[in-house]
Amino acid sequence: MNRKNLPNKPGDTDMKTILAALIATAILSPAAHAAGKDGSFEVASLQSSTAKTGWLQVLSEGKPAKAKTAQKNNVNLSPIQRELVAFNENVAPGTIIVDNSDRRLYHVLGNGVAMRYGVSVGRDGFIWTGTNTVSRKAEWPTWNPPEQMRAREAKKGHILPVSVKGGIDNPLGARAMYLGSTIYRIHGTNQPSSIGKAMSSGCIRMANEDVAHLYANVTIGTKVIVRD
Repeated sequence: MNRKNLPNKPGDTDMKTILAALIATAILSPAAHAAGKDGSFEVASLQSSTAKTGWLQVLSEGKPAKAKTAQKNNVNLSPIQRELVAFNENVAPGTIIVDNSDRRLYHVLGNGVAMRYGVSVGRDGFIWTGTNTVSRKAEWPTWNPPEQMRAREAKKGHILPVSVKGGIDNPLGARAMYLGSTIYRIHGTNQPSSIGKAMSSGCIRMANEDVAHLYANVTIGTKVIVRD
């Protein structure tokens, strides 16, 4: 797959009551204009487990929108579909919240909604909490494994390179958003099977399709909250 042609479509909900907010935020955002070729767009409620109803279905008076099934074995796709959800916490629009326990990332859009993504968080001994800001963004970033990581992996018989150029085989994936002056990032991955699990060395992993979607809507200085 051409790394420059990552799919970029929003996720799902069944809440007609937030349609106005959806139009005011997500549809008018840059990400909405960069949606998939079929224009598919759906939303989903945090409080509901009922069958999902896309906004196209709402606007077409109940006619179901055609669903797309994720392609298996595609390194760019997440096993957990991103969704537009009801989100009423008192935080500023644009804020990113990572829930370690749920292994979900919320990008707060305002007007009571947020985009929710599946992520991989730190495994035992590497999980962390705190507040920071996005200090740098990079497309197809170079990976420079920290010296501590290289030493740790060497003890296991895994020799890590000093540097790995950006590309589909790079562990940082398609995009990276660096958090302050820390070693942590929100980044893509070439291991989408880790999404929804605690498997990283502290960074927040996203599938390439999802990290590209988030990256397009995040600016330098964006507040990031990582919590249990």
